[in-house]
Amino acid sequence: MKFARNVHFQIKSGREQEFNKLLETEVLPMLRKQTGFKEEVTLLDGNRALGISLWESRANAETYQSSTFPRVLEKLTPVIEGTPRVETYQIGTTTLHA
Repeated sequence: MKFARNVHFQIKSGREQEFNKLLETEVLPMLRKQTGFKEEVTLLDGNRALGISLWESRANAETYQSSTFPRVLEKLTPVIEGTPRVETYQIGTTTLHA
């Protein structure tokens, strides 16, 4: 793994469980089909969420960003507020192995 995407979400009040369920049932299956996708970790704190996805390469993550992420946002629109903030990083170290 060489690349990570961090996506910060603001969840609508009272919709936290629905957000998590949509991630599990709708978003993760889409991610798993993406070339180069390795892992997803979602951190929740009340109505804030941070999704961290790990990718084999920057190119794989960029393809996901342009082709699939808009569909992910469509799925999550009923339960999030505003536009999620996306950050990208090179991975320095990880204990996760392919």
